[in-house]
Amino acid sequence: MRPGLLSDAGRPLAIAHRGGALLGPENTREAFAAAIAAGAEVVETDLRFSADGALVCLHDADLMRLAGHQGQVAETDLATLRALLPGLLTLDEAIASSAPLGLLLDVKLSEPRILNPILAALDAADALPRCLLGLRDIDLIGAARRLSPEIAILALVPNPDSIMAARSAGADWFRLWQGEATPERLAAIREAGMGSVIMVGQPRSVAEPGYPPFPVGRIDADGIASMLALGPDAVMLDDPRLLLRTRAVTGASSI
Repeated sequence: MRPGLLSDAGRPLAIAHRGGALLGPENTREAFAAAIAAGAEVVETDLRFSADGALVCLHDADLMRLAGHQGQVAETDLATLRALLPGLLTLDEAIASSAPLGLLLDVKLSEPRILNPILAALDAADALPRCLLGLRDIDLIGAARRLSPEIAILALVPNPDSIMAARSAGADWFRLWQGEATPERLAAIREAGMGSVIMVGQPRSVAEPGYPPFPVGRIDADGIASMLALGPDAVMLDDPRLLLRTRAVTGASSI
């Protein structure tokens, strides 16, 4: 696993999903500040292009859920996005607002053109050592690794058994959904030399067999305990306090 990302922090790392979506409005300064105050080690945010090429921290491809507005993020300019969503962060603002925590960037696009501006922004802010680049495509992982030997990469690929393919492409970390997290897969990630991230909750709007009956980012105390028993390197959830409290009680430590 590539060194540098909070190597001295406790394990499993508490990653505040969408900045800490149960602590404040998702992907906003308010949520980031609350995650920092709560003691999270990493904040996660999403990245998309606006119509005029700005890198904006929005999860959805459209604006209906967050703004009640018909329209696509990719077809809307930054000024209009800010008018619709006053708490909107650009990548530069997210880098500044997340300091000193680690920053996980969930890149929602698989187009290689998105990589250079992300890496340039991180480099300009001296934020590469605390950043984890989350990519959803094996080819994109390879492209990012060729562009930057330094950046830590998290594989957010849909196939939970593509561990070796992700590692071969250049990934340092591998994400499993809670319903996919088995001792065998966690062991395979460790054997491949990667760090493991468990994303809690349900990846679909309708619960599927084998997955917990919670929406994405949500989990209960029993679920946290079962995740800790697997020994992951990080857990991503909307309220990092749930993990931090359980971690303190169980005495989970650096690995």
